[in-house]
Amino acid sequence: MAAQPRIVIIGAGIVGCGLADELTERGLTDVTVLDQGPLFATGGSSSHAPGLVFQTNPSKTMTEFAQYTLRKFAGLSLDGAWCLRQLGSLEVAGSPERWADLKRKHGWATSWGTEGRLLAPEECADLHPLLDPGRVYGGLHVPSDGLAKAVRAGEAQARRATARGARFVPHQEVTAIEQEHGRVTAVRAGEARFPADIVVSAAGFWGPKIGRMVGMTVPLVPLAHQYAKTGPLDVLRGVNDELSEAGLPILRHQDHDLYFREHGDRIGIGYYGHRPMPVSLDDVLAPDEAPDMPSMLPFTEDDFAPAWRESVRLLPDLAGTEVRDGMNGLFSFTPDGLPLMGEHPELAGFWLAEAVWVTHSAGVARAMAEWLADGRPGTDVHECDLNRFEDVQLTPDYIRERGCQNFAEVYDIIHPLQPMERPRPLRVSPFHVRQRELGAYFLEASGWERPHWYEANAALLDSGLLDGTEIPERDEWSARHWSPIAAAEAKATRERVALYDMTALKRIEVTGPGALAFLQYLTTNNLAKKPGAVTYTLLLDESGGVRSDLTVARLSRDRFQVGANGNLDVDWFQRRLPADGSVQIRDITPGTCCIGVWGPLARALVQPLTRDDFGHKAFGYFRNRRTSIGNVPVTAMRLSYVGELGWELYTTADAGLKLWDTLWEAGQEHGVIAGGRSAFNSLRLEKGYRAWGTDMTTEHDPYEAGVGFAVRMDKEGGFVGRESLEGRSEQTVRRRLTCLTVDDPARTVLGSEPVHVDGAPAGYVTSAAFGYTVGTTVAYAWLPAAASVPGTPVIIEYFGEKVPATVAAEPLFDPAMDRIRC
Repeated sequence: MAAQPRIVIIGAGIVGCGLADELTERGLTDVTVLDQGPLFATGGSSSHAPGLVFQTNPSKTMTEFAQYTLRKFAGLSLDGAWCLRQLGSLEVAGSPERWADLKRKHGWATSWGTEGRLLAPEECADLHPLLDPGRVYGGLHVPSDGLAKAVRAGEAQARRATARGARFVPHQEVTAIEQEHGRVTAVRAGEARFPADIVVSAAGFWGPKIGRMVGMTVPLVPLAHQYAKTGPLDVLRGVNDELSEAGLPILRHQDHDLYFREHGDRIGIGYYGHRPMPVSLDDVLAPDEAPDMPSMLPFTEDDFAPAWRESVRLLPDLAGTEVRDGMNGLFSFTPDGLPLMGEHPELAGFWLAEAVWVTHSAGVARAMAEWLADGRPGTDVHECDLNRFEDVQLTPDYIRERGCQNFAEVYDIIHPLQPMERPRPLRVSPFHVRQRELGAYFLEASGWERPHWYEANAALLDSGLLDGTEIPERDEWSARHWSPIAAAEAKATRERVALYDMTALKRIEVTGPGALAFLQYLTTNNLAKKPGAVTYTLLLDESGGVRSDLTVARLSRDRFQVGANGNLDVDWFQRRLPADGSVQIRDITPGTCCIGVWGPLARALVQPLTRDDFGHKAFGYFRNRRTSIGNVPVTAMRLSYVGELGWELYTTADAGLKLWDTLWEAGQEHGVIAGGRSAFNSLRLEKGYRAWGTDMTTEHDPYEAGVGFAVRMDKEGGFVGRESLEGRSEQTVRRRLTCLTVDDPARTVLGSEPVHVDGAPAGYVTSAAFGYTVGTTVAYAWLPAAASVPGTPVIIEYFGEKVPATVAAEPLFDPAMDRIRC
């Protein structure tokens, strides 16, 4: 790409303006921003956004986006007028359940570096005098949250960008994206043509329309959201002048899907409790046709009636006024509620920055600018990468249904394991019918139905299998989507043998004469081994951050099977294919399936079913071979993610059910069971195995994450990220992914909780589960290296309570690997 690429941004809303500012600040000044509307109230979502900037979020990435937005906007002004005032926020609890949830949110804030405080009802009323303290159980106050003026902040950023060379062109409705040889070349707006090396669609809810121009499904749906303003309130008369506009903290009453902010002497009320109102883009008026602006639809009073009743109850002074005006404003909702960022998988130079609210706008803009200027964002954005979705998640019905559901759940209390309700089942393994017969409790991931435990194993609880194993009672929250049956499944895996459905894990076939060289360069470990080898390795980005961890099986000279983490790995490979056609990539997940056969009796189960020798000397650890199990041809890999003897057995989807039935029948004499993900997660944490995307991301290098053993710095030809790792080692790291054991076996944590060292926040939990073999909760957490020494006492904050824990040497289970290598 040229040192000064021609960049065209479609959309002059809060994201487009922010991106132009961030790009030009980095020296990329040939930037043109187009919008179909006037500048800078263009008629999109930014033009009517209420401007509430709350930082607290279950996602570390989204919190970081909001933190940067606050810092940046607080330093902006436009002709002497403020762009953001850090009035603070107050979230109040109208129920015991919400009060508990606010304690959990306070933990998130602490984990991600945002200061907050839990308040009693009277303290809430001191902060917000309009509030009736008798209606709430308490509140969460975050002093640094703020109120943004979106249009003003957009124009302030646009002026800075313009001063550096960018130009903003209004009244330009994009009609086509020109391309040649797989790259964008220009943007057309009517008769006007704007040459481009890079095009970024920041068109908001119009994004799907732009996407269609380049053959791309942009998975978002515009939904109407109600916002109303009251008449003047006597209690606010003369309190706020025209410039200040507001002085009270922004307020959320999420039990009734409400938020509030001041408009001088009036109160603005936002409401998410009404029916979802999806809107077709074909029905959205053009800027010159809309009575006010395209994103503002007529107010539907009947939908707002419950909101007004609850608002008056919470803020009694509202009884003296009424709703004077309102709107149904359009916002973008995606299937998982997160933004869409990244480059078109098949058209180089076409990028998306869509489904971004004002709260996260500057953070997203900075990450996008870093991505375009430096080749990678400084923040881990895998949750937001547009290529994260599977094909089955990109159908129009799915996008609409999931978008509506995300609207309905905006203010709901969501458990981290809570599955989507519809459409299900969407993707099932060939074993699904048998799993249902065994009473599987299914959760969902990437559209897959995944058993978490089986009711058929309930009898094991009283069978004596768990004698000597304490299963502590769980609190109401940690007991959701959990069953003590998981303990029996874990114990049966450790003592007998179990079948685990591993079908949902992504499988990529890499073939061709250049396959080895291709994989060698992209991964950290040495793959130049004879066919039959399996290697654990990493994908790094150029800065040495962990993009993924993989198991690579060399099936033959020019054929490899890669066990990956998801669609982003497929995308990473495809973008780096050599131009000479010497390498082919194929996602084989839908047409194949996998059963993990694990436990000390795994060999006793499998060996009689095959004519090949499955003994340790003949079929060693991290080896693979083509063989058959009964009448089923399989690729067997001697791997174990649970720390026990066993194999992953792969076959085609059509033969999957026969493979299950063959193993199940043969396993009866050995006490075989079906094991679920709940037991699986417990077993893998006891063994210290990492989960990419949860325990480690691009923000961590291999030595920090404890996977430096998979890096071969002396590998011939080098690899992506190698130069950035020079001089780093396990001895030089300043932080580590650290194993913790909870001191009291009766206490549970789940993940994302803050960890305190010497009385101060020092890190956060990534993964956690009760270890049924070790007899206490096992948690992994990011901590400073100085605190990661075994024996160090720490405190985990769980729903506001202090849970003592201790740094432990890892792995907790079978450190000598005797049980796997036998």
